[in-house]
Amino acid sequence: MTANDAQARFRIVVGADDAGVDYKDVLAERLRADPRVAAVIDVGIQQGEHTPYPDIASAAAQCIARGEAARGLLVCGTGLGMALAANKTPGIRAATAHDPYSVARSVLSNDAQVLAMGQRVVGLELAKTLVDIWLGVQFDESSPSAAKIAIISRTERHFWRVPESDGEADPDTL
Repeated sequence: MTANDAQARFRIVVGADDAGVDYKDVLAERLRADPRVAAVIDVGIQQGEHTPYPDIASAAAQCIARGEAARGLLVCGTGLGMALAANKTPGIRAATAHDPYSVARSVLSNDAQVLAMGQRVVGLELAKTLVDIWLGVQFDESSPSAAKIAIISRTERHFWRVPESDGEADPDTL
């Protein structure tokens, strides 16, 4: 975060399947304690539950699409399935990242609102570091990457027939 947006606080939605719930719980507590976070919305699962990851990813992505959260953190075994499922929600850009550079670039270059990671891929201490990095970066609307994000958004609107004005998909045209 820069000095200009030091007061910005994120509402973050978190979710996991049974392969990522241990990390999700630890990372959610870490987020709740972070001064950059205004609120953490947990869409599940809880210990002992079994919900397919696409349902969790979709719930988190829809929360962001509705404006209830600015970012999402999703954890499964690899992070790949969560990202794929979240990306099916119009307007959502989810990235799987397991190293500091990729985590930062997911936001700086791709304006990704969702970070997906794998509990079977990274250690817990690295996952904590990655979340700290992720919270510290914001997309610059004036960057050269903004034109590329506009192309992605235009393609998405065309494919999903999403009106430019409100960003909501018409289920009858999907």
